Amino acid sequence: MAKLPKNVGMNTLLAHAGHDPQDFHGFVNPPVVHASTVLFPNVETMQSRKQRYTYGTRGTPTTDALASAVDALEGSAGTVCVPSGLAAVTIPLLAFLSTGDHLLCVDSVYHPTRRFADTVLKRMGIETTYYPPEAGEKIAEYMQPNTKVVWTESPGSNTFEIQDIPAISEVAHRQDAIVIMDNTWATPLYFRPLDFGVDVSVHAATKYPGGHSDVLLGLVSANERCWEQLHETFIWMGCIAGPDDVYQVQRGLKTMGVRLAHHQESALKIARWCEEQNGISAVLHPALESHPDHDLWKRDFSGSSGLFSIVLDGGGPSDGAAFLDALQIFGLGYSWGGHESLAVLVSLSDRIVTRSDYGGPVIRLQIGLEDVDDLIEDLRRGLDAAAAAR
Repeated sequence: MAKLPKNVGMNTLLAHAGHDPQDFHGFVNPPVVHASTVLFPNVETMQSRKQRYTYGTRGTPTTDALASAVDALEGSAGTVCVPSGLAAVTIPLLAFLSTGDHLLCVDSVYHPTRRFADTVLKRMGIETTYYPPEAGEKIAEYMQPNTKVVWTESPGSNTFEIQDIPAISEVAHRQDAIVIMDNTWATPLYFRPLDFGVDVSVHAATKYPGGHSDVLLGLVSANERCWEQLHETFIWMGCIAGPDDVYQVQRGLKTMGVRLAHHQESALKIARWCEEQNGISAVLHPALESHPDHDLWKRDFSGSSGLFSIVLDGGGPSDGAAFLDALQIFGLGYSWGGHESLAVLVSLSDRIVTRSDYGGPVIRLQIGLEDVDDLIEDLRRGLDAAAAAR
C-alpha cells in the first residue's frame, strides 16, 4: 500500500491499505486479474520460480491487495482469501489437526463449524470436546494431552456470550496448542484477536467487509508462528477465491468503518428500545449494561456491530413465526452484515453444555442501514403479532 504516516486512524487505514496506486499507473483501485497460467521469460526463471507470480492459485495482484489490507488491519504475518466463511473455518482446522488429535471448541459456536467437527473431523479420527463460553482460564479442565487446537468465537453465535480470550490463549499455549478465533462479529476494527493471544483469526468476509449481501468470501489471518503451515495447507487444498469476489470485498473494506459505525449506533438504539418492551424478556447484546458479560466486552472490545438477539416473553416457535411473518422491513434470511435488516428464528438444539432454554423464542436481528424509527415500528408490528398469536 501507499506509505502512510505512523498511527493513522482506522478509517484512513481502510481507505488506503492494500494497494499503492503508483504500482498500477496511478489508478486508485487494484486491477481485477483473472489468471491461471502465468508466463516465465526463460527456463531458469521457470524452474527456480524466481518471479512474484507463478500460477493463479498462488496469488495475483488482486488477492495480494486484499490480503495486504487485512494484514494491516489484523497485524498478521499473512492472510489467505477463500471462497466462503465456512471455507475460512475448515482450512485452518485441517491445517493444524491430524488423526489422533483433540479439538476444544466453544459450545456457542457457529453451527456449520460444529457440523464440520462432528462429521468430517470425526471421520478423520479427530475428537472434539465442547466447552462453555464462560470457561476462561478454567479451560485447563478441558484440555487433554493431545489437544492441538482451541476454537473460540466471541461473541458466541446467536446468544452472544463473551469469552475471556487472553485467559484461554494463555492456558492453551502452555501445552503449545493453537488458538483460533472466529472474529466475524467484531471485525478487526473492534477486536484484534492476535493482540490478545490468538494465533489464527477467521472472518466471514461475506458479512461486514463485503457489506452488500452479494458476495461470498472468507479470510484467514495468522501470526508468524502459524503462517507457513496455514499457507501450505491453503495452497495444497486449492481452495481459491475468485478475483471478482476478492475485488468486491477489497472495495467493501474502504467503507466498512463508516458502515460499521452506523450499524453499531442503530443496533444499540434498537437494543435499548427492546429492553423496555413488554413482549421481550431479554436482549442478548454484550454492549448493553444488562448483559452478564458486559464488563468483559468493555475490557477487550472497542465497539459492537449490528447483530444481536432478543428473547420473546414466553410462547413457542409459533409465536416466533408470527413475529417474523408480521415484519415488513426486516427480511427473513440467513447471513448478515449487509445494508438490509434481517431476522431469523434461532434454534439452540445443538447446544451440549451451554444454556439452550431461554424461556421463549430467540430471534436474531441484523440491524442494517435503514432509519431506526422505521425499524422500531417494524419490530412493534412483530410484537403485536406475537401477542395476538398466544
